[in-house]
Amino acid sequence: MENFRKESDLLGELKVPLQAYYGVQTQRAIENFRISGQMLSSYPKFIRGLAWVKKAAAKTNFELGLLEEDMYQKINEACDELAAGNFDTQFPIDMIQGGAGTSVNMNVNEVIANIVLEKLGKNKGDYQFCSPNDHVNLSQSTNDAYPTAIKMGLLQMNEGLVISLTKIVEAFRAKGNEFHDVIKMGRTQLQDAVPMTLGQEFEAFAATLEEDISKLNNNANLFVEINMGATAIGTGLNAPVGYAHLCAKNLAEITGYPIISAPNLVEATPDTGAYVIYSSALKRLSVKLSKICNDLRLLSSGPRAGFFEINLPPMQPGSSIMPGKVNPVIPEVVNQVCYKVIGNDLTVTFAAEAGQLQLNVMEPVLCHSIMESIQFLSNALDTLREKCVVGITANKEVCLSMVKHSIGIVTALNPYIGYKNSTKIAKEALDTGKSVYNLVLEYGLISQEILDGILDPKNMLKPH
Repeated sequence: MENFRKESDLLGELKVPLQAYYGVQTQRAIENFRISGQMLSSYPKFIRGLAWVKKAAAKTNFELGLLEEDMYQKINEACDELAAGNFDTQFPIDMIQGGAGTSVNMNVNEVIANIVLEKLGKNKGDYQFCSPNDHVNLSQSTNDAYPTAIKMGLLQMNEGLVISLTKIVEAFRAKGNEFHDVIKMGRTQLQDAVPMTLGQEFEAFAATLEEDISKLNNNANLFVEINMGATAIGTGLNAPVGYAHLCAKNLAEITGYPIISAPNLVEATPDTGAYVIYSSALKRLSVKLSKICNDLRLLSSGPRAGFFEINLPPMQPGSSIMPGKVNPVIPEVVNQVCYKVIGNDLTVTFAAEAGQLQLNVMEPVLCHSIMESIQFLSNALDTLREKCVVGITANKEVCLSMVKHSIGIVTALNPYIGYKNSTKIAKEALDTGKSVYNLVLEYGLISQEILDGILDPKNMLKPH
């Protein structure tokens, strides 16, 4: 027992590690929810969001005369230390749990209370001097503090994701510039289409991902509307008049985000629409990113029996049985991340739909799914950029050879010899192995001088 202290709650006494800043309710959550293996401590920005919420709540309670100045100052200091990451290890509970986030809320309440007790020269667990419920959770409920903290965490995590996304857009754009003069065949339905440049292909990768920067930011902006002051179900029971708007104002000052109080707290408390919309943006990005990785794998396929238009940086031996084989492992792992994010979006959809009456108790899995998706995507984008995109090289001669021997260039002849003649030339070229160029001259459909100008691949890269 010398390594433990006893704390009690509604269900009775429980041993808590003596040096732990968390308390009895956190300890129960540790024992009850051994589910995902991903702890709250794995998401420091979520912990910072919790600290910000408790700091704003304490400031509001002090300004409304509910907290004495000394207690407010001590809670304020504890929240600052928490936000700085000094106590991340004190959040050992699983991200997926029952109770609609009560365990998370009590975890942060207990840690703050015990930090304050330490500052007061008291023993941990001596809650008569600073109570997790009566002081730290004053004028709050899990049902307003927890979703607000989730939103603060997601706003921060979105910023990191956007930075990673911006960097890979720049990397693809740089490759687009590098490959601006590498002529190759474009393909539709995996069949030869018309010529383009490898630079145009990589610039398109950059452009499609760049679109999602604004989508992510616009959807994340929905998180600035909070329901602090709603308490249990949105009626504001046990919160003083004016608490909701003042708390939102204080949280805005603390975080730097344009936080506002929801116009209808009863509606806002069970509502998870913002999470659904933001998760859909993560799914959209994942679908695009996975398609790009599919393209990179196709374009680098070979080296003798594939496209072999580009080379991906070799990262590791590719086979335990086939000597010399090197696999596109980085695009492959990013594909798998994208599948995980797409699956998480379905989880978010089900969790949001599962709300009943005045609360959605499925917010823990909803929160975990989105935060995991952001974390996975951020890591995947950085990995793809650092270990793949920046090191891609072009096989210029392979690309040009495919253009010269492609039947797809006959498309450029349509305006000059008509669709019927073009089709005839294409079919005969395919059947005989003759080039489109020689067949057009053989049938005397156009002069060699004009034909050379039409079939110059550089003349087929843009409208003219």
